[in-house]
Amino acid sequence: MIAAPSLYVDFLEQLAQHSEIALDTEADSLHCYYEKLCLIQIAWPGELLLLDPLAGLPLAEFFSVLQGKKLIFHDADYDLRLLRRSGSFPDENIFDTMIAARLCGERHLGLAALVEKYCSVELSKASRKDNWGQRPLSSTMSTYALNDVRYLHGLAAIFEEKLLELDRMEWFYQSRDRMVRATREVRIKDEDMLWRISGYAKLSPRSWAILRALWQWRDRESRKVDRPAFYLLSNSDMLRIAECAPRSQDVIPARLSQAQRAQFEEALSHALALPEEECPQPLVRTAIHTSRQEMELFRKLKDKRDHLADQLGLNPSVIASKLALEMVAKNSPSQPLLPWQCALLEIDVTPKV
Repeated sequence: MIAAPSLYVDFLEQLAQHSEIALDTEADSLHCYYEKLCLIQIAWPGELLLLDPLAGLPLAEFFSVLQGKKLIFHDADYDLRLLRRSGSFPDENIFDTMIAARLCGERHLGLAALVEKYCSVELSKASRKDNWGQRPLSSTMSTYALNDVRYLHGLAAIFEEKLLELDRMEWFYQSRDRMVRATREVRIKDEDMLWRISGYAKLSPRSWAILRALWQWRDRESRKVDRPAFYLLSNSDMLRIAECAPRSQDVIPARLSQAQRAQFEEALSHALALPEEECPQPLVRTAIHTSRQEMELFRKLKDKRDHLADQLGLNPSVIASKLALEMVAKNSPSQPLLPWQCALLEIDVTPKV
């Protein structure tokens, strides 16, 4: 574990000597409201290391040394978003083994499945839900974390060779670049959608008002104690309370503290007293008309996609999702497909004048 400044300096000097680095991260989202980067796993040939971001080390120096190197991840999307919170993480030369595996026709894309298939090793999942913010880490947690990078160099070499043999490296670069661009975008949350959890649609507008009030109460309380929302009240409990509360207010969870109970009662009372016209309304969905010509084009594209997928040994969604084909059939101004996908499907992407 690299946590002391003296070890960090030595680590950076060793890191600088290698051109390909495997990386993974661990966070504490299952144990805290304010998710933070808790661990960075690092591997280069002959070396496996854990870097402790909680030790106050200047990660900008680490990121600077990584500049220009080939960085190997498995399913990099979440890792890149997490690492960017700590500074300017270099993402110009990412090799994502999951994207590569998908383009090579692998059906099971999880790291454990690929390691078992290509390395004949069964990885333990014992520490998947552990608290990575705790110190010291147990030996089981350390082993679990290191196994996330232990086999990445080997997998990267295997899939890079496969991509070259299949003449799909350009497919990989385009797919990889789209993923990286997406991780650079800031996600804006729609406040009117956050409380609409799975199962809400079957409730009445009055219950929606209660569910919205409870969601907002839970979010405030979770922030105060820095605990995940589900620790305070599960989604299923909120749905049950929202459904029952209009008939009976004897719904306050027993495990809440006195202060939390008071805030809960206030939120519930406010929602119950809300005028009918101020209760949430159903979402208005704009009906999209599909012409016969568009439907016929969609069917032709789908048939062509499925035939190509069968020939190439790919999951059809790798070539194009159903939604993407629908957008193409409607000549949507936002092009959902990558150039390699358009070329494969023989779709003309010349802008219409």
